[in-house]
Amino acid sequence: MIGATRAVRVFAYAAPIDMRKGFDGLAALATHDLGHDLMRGDAFLFVGRSCHRAKVLYFDGTGLCLLSKRLEKGKFARLWARAEGGSVELTLAELALFLEGNALIGVQRLSPEALCEKDLARTARI
Repeated sequence: MIGATRAVRVFAYAAPIDMRKGFDGLAALATHDLGHDLMRGDAFLFVGRSCHRAKVLYFDGTGLCLLSKRLEKGKFARLWARAEGGSVELTLAELALFLEGNALIGVQRLSPEALCEKDLARTARI
């Protein structure tokens, strides 16, 4: 199971990929194209050109895990449509909705921005 806290970040690759890629090919995309360290525990989402298949790659502390899903009806959202760089950042809740086939993912941001220390200091004074 992917971590259940908001501290786990999800990065969706901002281009369709060849879904024949496995652990090594996807790890290379996450490391070289996106510039992220796989060992941090972040999750990486990859979608095929036809939008019927998706894969999630993450490190659970002991090794790499690869989750693969194929939708029988409908298509996954085209996350690269809202991409400004090499990836689109999602929350775990948005990833769960994405894997369910939710069409709103990629169209608009569904989760609020994470709080920072400045926000917490401001609410502590109130």
